[in-house]
Amino acid sequence: MNTKTKSKPKDATTAKVSPIAMPSASRPGSKIGKVISLLERKDGATLDELVTATGWQVHTARAALTGLKKRGYIIERSARNDVSVYAIKAGS
Repeated sequence: MNTKTKSKPKDATTAKVSPIAMPSASRPGSKIGKVISLLERKDGATLDELVTATGWQVHTARAALTGLKKRGYIIERSARNDVSVYAIKAGS
């Protein structure tokens, strides 16, 4: 006889979700701190600039951008000479 009990699926209305009030800070001198500094520049940063500054691979730099979005930063993407440029939107 199976004595395991099945847990009930969580109801979407009862799941606790904490709203993001402010973007969380990074440690000074960390790689993600370098990324944030580059993205805060007036002209933003290309993916190649992020890779060069951090030593990460391209997919890791993209994942860092996604992680920053999840932390509350608003990342804008524009084009410069047919190259994507990423920047943190002022006020995020």
